Amino acid sequence: MDPYQKLALYLDTLPGGYPSTESGVEIRILKRLYMPEEAALFLHLTLIPEEPRVIAHRASMDTEAVSQILENMAKKGLIYSLYPKGSSPQYQAFHFVCGIWEFQVNHVSPELATDLEEYWPALFNLDTWTKSPQMRVIPINKSVTVTHEVMSYEDAEKLIAAQQTISVSPCICRQEQGVKDKPCKKPAETCLQFGEIAEFFIHKGAGRRISTKEALDVVHLANEHGLVLQPSNSKEASFICCCCSCCCAVLRNIKRSPQPASVVLTPYVAHINEEKCTLCENCIDRCPMEAIDLDNGKMNIQTDRCIGCGLCVSKCPSDAVELIRKSSADQKKVPRKWEDALVTLAKDRGKISLTSMIGMLIKSKYDRLRSSIKRTP
Repeated sequence: MDPYQKLALYLDTLPGGYPSTESGVEIRILKRLYMPEEAALFLHLTLIPEEPRVIAHRASMDTEAVSQILENMAKKGLIYSLYPKGSSPQYQAFHFVCGIWEFQVNHVSPELATDLEEYWPALFNLDTWTKSPQMRVIPINKSVTVTHEVMSYEDAEKLIAAQQTISVSPCICRQEQGVKDKPCKKPAETCLQFGEIAEFFIHKGAGRRISTKEALDVVHLANEHGLVLQPSNSKEASFICCCCSCCCAVLRNIKRSPQPASVVLTPYVAHINEEKCTLCENCIDRCPMEAIDLDNGKMNIQTDRCIGCGLCVSKCPSDAVELIRKSSADQKKVPRKWEDALVTLAKDRGKISLTSMIGMLIKSKYDRLRSSIKRTP
């Protein structure tokens, strides 16, 4: 078995999966991204961040040579890396989505984009996403009234304010559509990363460091251009993507479901006050899921299609639309950290290797311990 087939099988044991297809498009994608020696070395990485000497020992290779290959792979977004102060760089395996694909910012060729477009239906499994989503939807702040209790992890501005390191990068999905001669008119630089992931994007040149104010400006820009806020599925967000339903792979796949509301993790649903509504149809144009239509002289919301993004609310000139919190029974639990969400995803997929599972659990506990130490006065 060649290294690309082995790599595909290994990627499929990681949380997000990497399913095989009859056409073999998943192998073509790996060949476009990885050199043979890089594909082979990836097999010796785990979900535990490790120094090159450890990986070199496992691969029975020279440490200096492995260190150079790993750093080149990290800069190309083929693996994930951390750069702890005062110690050697650490490298780890990462699943394909959300992960390696998003790391390909500024490196998307027309050929790679075409292959990804063919692969998305197999890669994005709606049933799996419904059980264990990697992302969720939170409302634009202007769409939630002050009378509503808004959890901090449902508030984009509070999520951003809690961050010490923030980066912004171009949207990989808009880049994918752009290289296929389907340019999007929405702003390009709208993906926010936080903490270690932000440092990774900055180090590899995929994103630039920004201030809290600049990050908040991105969120405000998202509202103006009708972009859906999708943070990581965790209370302590690792990123926030500002997505359009014409390009975003997640939203495009969710949109093809007859009931997007059952797929998306969201705490709200929109409601229209008929007495206030002027039938301007602005909400129809703003809705990313085509959940609103004009029926018998009244605006109608198909609640099974509403994902609670609030875009219909924030620009309603007559304040006729509001977000209503779903009942507790209709709201899924939001994990504390993204790693916790990935552990659940791995369990639900049923393909996770024991090594990968242990790695995720160790890293999650390590991050929690480090976080508690930082908060201790």
